[in-house]
Amino acid sequence: MSDHRPSALLDACVVVGASPDKLQDIYRRATNNNGTPERHLLEPEVLHIFAPPFFSCTQADDDTVRSHGRGRRAFLKKTRKHAPSAETQLSGVTSGGKEGCEDLSVPKDIDLMVLPQLCFPGIIRLFAPRIALLIIFPCNRPDICLQRPFPDGLQVTREQRQEQFHFLVFTDVFGNRSHGVVMQCSRPVLGTCFGLENGKCSRLHSSYSFCVISKYPYFNALKDCLSCLLMQLRTCRLSELEGRVREFAAKLSVVPVPPPGQLHLTFNFHPLTIHLPSGEDGDHPAVDLDLHLPFLCFRPRALLQVLSCLLQEQRVVLFSANWARLTLVAESLLLFLKPLSWQQPYVPVLAQSMLDFVMAPTAFLMGCHLSHFEEVAAETDDLILINIDNGSISTSCSETVDLPEMPAPAADCFSRRCQALQKHFDLDHCHHAACTSIDDQRAQKRTWQRRLNHDIQRMALELMVTIFRDVSSHLNYEHRVFNSEEFLTGREPGEQLFYRKVLETHIFHSFLKDRLNRKMDPYSRMDLGSRSVQMKAMVEIPRRPTMLEIQARRKSSYTDSISAKRMGTSLPNLGEEPTLGSRRNSLTRILVSDTALKTPLKPVKAFKLPDFPPSLSCSSVQSYYSELIQLLSKAIVFFQNENSTLLARFYYLRGFINSLCSRRLDALSDFQTLYKTDTAIFPTQLVTWLADSLHQEERERADELPELKRLILKVQIEKEKSSVEPDDRVKKFELPHKPLHQEQFVRCIQECGIVKDVATIHRLFDALTHDTAGQSKQVDPELFKRFYTFWKVTESEVQDFNFPSEVIEHLDDSECVYKLSSWVKTSHGVGRIAMTQKRLFLLTEGKPGYLEVTKFRDIQEVKIASFPFLLVRIPSLRILTASRLEVFEANLKGETELWNLLIQEMWAGRKMADQHKDPQYVSQALTNVLLMDAVTGSLQNPRSISTASKLSYLHTIKHEVPMVMPKTTSETLKHKINPSLDLAEPQTVHLLLYTPGQLACIDSEVVVNPMLWVALSGGRVVVFDAACWSKLQDCIQVGESQLNCMLGLVQNQVWLGSQDSVIYIIDTHSMSCNKQLTEHRHEVTGLTMDTGDVPSQQVFSCSCDGTVLQWDSSSLEVRQQFQLGCGRLTSVQIHDGSLWCCCGDCIVELRKDGTPRRRMVPPDNQWDTLGSFSSFIVFPERGQLWTGSADSHELLVWFTHGNNQSFKKVSLPGISGVTCMIRVKDQIWVGCCGGQKDCPQRSQVMVVDPDSLSVAKELHAHSDSIQTLCSAEDRYVLSGSARYDGRIAIWKVE
Repeated sequence: MSDHRPSALLDACVVVGASPDKLQDIYRRATNNNGTPERHLLEPEVLHIFAPPFFSCTQADDDTVRSHGRGRRAFLKKTRKHAPSAETQLSGVTSGGKEGCEDLSVPKDIDLMVLPQLCFPGIIRLFAPRIALLIIFPCNRPDICLQRPFPDGLQVTREQRQEQFHFLVFTDVFGNRSHGVVMQCSRPVLGTCFGLENGKCSRLHSSYSFCVISKYPYFNALKDCLSCLLMQLRTCRLSELEGRVREFAAKLSVVPVPPPGQLHLTFNFHPLTIHLPSGEDGDHPAVDLDLHLPFLCFRPRALLQVLSCLLQEQRVVLFSANWARLTLVAESLLLFLKPLSWQQPYVPVLAQSMLDFVMAPTAFLMGCHLSHFEEVAAETDDLILINIDNGSISTSCSETVDLPEMPAPAADCFSRRCQALQKHFDLDHCHHAACTSIDDQRAQKRTWQRRLNHDIQRMALELMVTIFRDVSSHLNYEHRVFNSEEFLTGREPGEQLFYRKVLETHIFHSFLKDRLNRKMDPYSRMDLGSRSVQMKAMVEIPRRPTMLEIQARRKSSYTDSISAKRMGTSLPNLGEEPTLGSRRNSLTRILVSDTALKTPLKPVKAFKLPDFPPSLSCSSVQSYYSELIQLLSKAIVFFQNENSTLLARFYYLRGFINSLCSRRLDALSDFQTLYKTDTAIFPTQLVTWLADSLHQEERERADELPELKRLILKVQIEKEKSSVEPDDRVKKFELPHKPLHQEQFVRCIQECGIVKDVATIHRLFDALTHDTAGQSKQVDPELFKRFYTFWKVTESEVQDFNFPSEVIEHLDDSECVYKLSSWVKTSHGVGRIAMTQKRLFLLTEGKPGYLEVTKFRDIQEVKIASFPFLLVRIPSLRILTASRLEVFEANLKGETELWNLLIQEMWAGRKMADQHKDPQYVSQALTNVLLMDAVTGSLQNPRSISTASKLSYLHTIKHEVPMVMPKTTSETLKHKINPSLDLAEPQTVHLLLYTPGQLACIDSEVVVNPMLWVALSGGRVVVFDAACWSKLQDCIQVGESQLNCMLGLVQNQVWLGSQDSVIYIIDTHSMSCNKQLTEHRHEVTGLTMDTGDVPSQQVFSCSCDGTVLQWDSSSLEVRQQFQLGCGRLTSVQIHDGSLWCCCGDCIVELRKDGTPRRRMVPPDNQWDTLGSFSSFIVFPERGQLWTGSADSHELLVWFTHGNNQSFKKVSLPGISGVTCMIRVKDQIWVGCCGGQKDCPQRSQVMVVDPDSLSVAKELHAHSDSIQTLCSAEDRYVLSGSARYDGRIAIWKVE
């Protein structure tokens, strides 16, 4: 299991080289041969391991400083049992240990048996094919001169060799990775001299490797640190080398790592300033390497081929003559695959003795020296061999790669992006002034590289989004099912083999888990962003390609023919109006727009760490941490009201340093503050470890602090929840093999993506089991298979039909064809009748032409007749329409009864949609039509039409639901939307909030449309674009409890009070909930904002226990708190500097400091008829207070001038209670609940005139009680209802 205690930049620093005994032996032989070269094998060994802690303290202090070290295991290094002699000091690097053995503290994830080989991976060709390391002396005899290593291994030479760097990645059995940077350099062997050259003694030089190991991938930063160490090693004495390396490692061990976000860290490491960038988010590590290196090594087509091999999880081996390139290119390639994470073995550097690894039977990504190319290719089949140095790709069997290529649209778009990439620094900065200092030059290069890395990451992410965009359309989130076969059949024929291979990989399986978990990562944000840009005006979820898509396909050079597809996609819950919903794209051809791709590079803040302490004693390190805490505290004060995102990072770092110093309570307090600043970086595992490690005294002190007590309790609860493994399996859809009961049938229909709505599936179940009355109702698996097959075949036939351009021109862009008849004779000639969501039209015979039969809203009558033919009469269908005088008649023969059912249902759906201004009726009618068609086709018996008619739901209920709305309702109602469209069952609309449009940011020309925020059950928030009522965000999860109140702030925030006593804050730009206010102890019931003349907005919140808190909206700090003595505080409002509180049995007016002004209490004799107050409105201009009760049909209008408490009653007819009220202009809008349980449709919205104290309008649009009302700039009022209805009605305000 992983250790969650805090860790700093360095895990360990390992020195590898030749042992003193072997160096002594080599010197002796060379001396005996008068310096003549002799071939010897030399095995590298671990000489020193430096790992924290680097200093000793008292027992208490030792516990303090060890808190940041991970668990270690001992490494026993054998040494000479006698005191080292002068000869043993030849190497200049000693064990530094005691006699007998030395106990070295080693990171538990590092294998010391392999590390020496990875630090010296170079080989030469000699007598054996697997010689690891060799000693070479200069030689003037060509016949015995050895082939030069590739690159050189551990050698002893007469000349000093140039330093080299390479990079390593270690992976443990749990998949956790550590990263290493290796510096190879040579040092003179002490005491060796073979005469004078140019007046100087000629000495032997031995190679050493210094490997810095970190769990963080800071390749460039650690390379810079080792370069600084190199300068010290060049000038230090041999006897000082161990101390210098120890000091070097100790310094890095106190350097913290920045949390994800916009805060970078810098520190001085003479003579350079080292820069530690931060990761983009918690799922993406910091990128500290040059991502454009693969673009310098490969052409775009070759790079795409490499990525395709990785996506298909092939056995890939990278080759290069430069060891450093292997890891840097491999790391870059894996970053290009994000959000897909490589799950297979990953060894970017293979030493010569590790070449057997390439014979592993599983997929892998490994790296070898180029000199092994022929050997590896000859020994193993089915390898993908990638030569980084010349950019070539081949297999172990041929010089070409016979693997499916990526989809052409995605590949071509990626290639175009590559051509526009500015990947040459000198060329890009040739017009800039020269830098006058090395720090300025490095900063300029770093800024350029960061921008280039950002562009490359966005470009690679666009590639993944384009390839896998349509995956989400084939997911069933409730049952965690991916319909892979349906997804594959929706691909172009030339792409199917590629997708089939990718779908079988572990990397794709992990990707599916994240999608099913609704993970909001950069992939999801780019996908949603690009969809909202291109598809805002499309229908919600079409089952067929729209006319616009058909035209796009024909214009595309990538598609040969629409008819190449055998089957289309089956998607649930149709939409009809082009202004409703955000459509899921069924075409992978549609690429990410430039606007969605070119997101601005976020500005970063560099925080400079203090200079390192002069010594490494316990006290000096503690002083260093104290100074760092002081600097962080100053930064926190500076950014307190400026930037909450940066503020969170400073709190995180201070908490991290406090945890290193064992100031556990201070650390917990800092991490608690992250709830207010950014919960995305909250270190749950670290906080849990800190809470578990509290001493008794610390726990007692924590219990005295409410915030810490709450935090500890919360992490304990989360710890218990995490012990239960969640069901994160990904299932593939399979047809059933056993009879299905109703519950199983519902699940199976939802899994295959036909319908989600439970009520519709129940009707389908009843239809298919109609003949099993009196028995246990079950659907036979063969019947289900026939039903599913007919559904898919019919869908495919319509989708594959090649509609002429002349026909497409007559249809709207958003229209889809759902049903085609066979060739029939009609009153207008022979042709095929086609049905869309809006109309019927005739495809005429011969040269295909278009003849509109009727729009559904124009139908006046549909009936079955007969047509005389010879001696018989053939059934026909007659349609009388208002758009033409003559009757349209079609001899549909055996299809007549079915088409009659279908047209009747669509007619009813269209008529109800127009009457109720709810396009969801058309969506439901389309679903019913397709189900009736599939049931008829699957049953194939004389009673199939009768069975299918049970699904003609709207045609049946149109007589039950009033088809004609009251005139007042019809004139006032503008539109209705369904926020639960993608859910299995309707949800209660608990809250509504309208936020006006605005500029995205200061000095920005990007305009943010007004938005409608909808709070559903279980903490689910859905967001609509209020300009066109299309869905922007399917689900923002805000806790798991019901939300009670919602408030929009100017600073791009939405506050939500929950029953779990937390106030959640959503960022309206990122659409994420990353802040929480936890000061309340009971459920939050009300939020209001003081818009008075104050420097920052003041927000008041209340909880049911009577607590009222005043918040500073900038700092999110509580300014004051007071307590009301009442039964249950349900809401709070602020008017003219006074707080008005609804306490159930009374309304209390308070000053802002909490001092009571008055209490409005009805007379005792009125309580039996009034009940507790559920809502109230203050009308200060009129001196009125309006109150309503959920148990009364009367409103009370209080007169607030003076001290009297007189009131009048306003009777609301036909209701049982008042649930909510708002003031719009000079009107009072009242949401009511129905008068009788058996008549829920009687719920109404009442508009009351305050002048006459009478009802001005009675509006009927909901079939369940109204839960919430909100105003949209006083132009519209929106009402939301309970789950039986679950709709949102949009009303015009006069």
